[in-house]
Amino acid sequence: MKSFSIKTKLIIFLAGFAVFLSIKDKDILFLFTAAVALISAIIADLTFSYLKDKSLSVSESSVVSALIIGFVLASDNPWWVISLASLFAITSKHLIHFNKKHIFNPAAFGVFLSVIFLGASTQWKGTFLWYILLPAGLYFTYKIRKLELITGYFITALGLFGIQAVLNKVSLINIFGYLSYFFIFIMLIEPKTTPVKPLAKLIFGVAAAGLIFIFIQALARFDSELAALLILNLFVPLLNGIPGRRKA
Repeated sequence: MKSFSIKTKLIIFLAGFAVFLSIKDKDILFLFTAAVALISAIIADLTFSYLKDKSLSVSESSVVSALIIGFVLASDNPWWVISLASLFAITSKHLIHFNKKHIFNPAAFGVFLSVIFLGASTQWKGTFLWYILLPAGLYFTYKIRKLELITGYFITALGLFGIQAVLNKVSLINIFGYLSYFFIFIMLIEPKTTPVKPLAKLIFGVAAAGLIFIFIQALARFDSELAALLILNLFVPLLNGIPGRRKA
């Protein structure tokens, strides 16, 4: 595995996790959803690469985005909605840039637009299986140097939901049931659309947890995690301007 890139390892993990969940839940439709998202993303990426460079290539990041879409979008959505979500994701990756870098997390962008404009529903398949996502997620977080981001997120989320639990006289252990581990360890840490400096990463994590908590308390009708992530993506250039040594 040492010769594999971190993105290749993530692809292998997501593919294996998808197969495991489909067997565990006897849900072959889930694999169909992931396949539709993947094929659509590959076609979109091939098209953009040809239009740009007259070459045919598919990036690992596009495969990752497609697999994530397969996990997040509900399997009972029409196939064309899933396909369009992948198209939205890859389009944002190629066209919505700042300083030659794409601004939004592609998978989050694709899913969020499909929910808002196409009425798609989400399922976040396997997101509460912490015993799988926690060890794998910590490995990926360490390899791409986003530990400060995760630290800020967990401290803030546990603090806010902890206070809420105390006020509502609910067991503190229930806090861990509020957390979307797939979002935290697969989407939140995406390297290209998150800050690169330690303090900026910490602030990003704190702000993400805070926004999600606010949206949940406000009973927002949109997906709180995706909305918070996309909003904060807009502030990454500003956060990267914070003084400090770059570590990623």
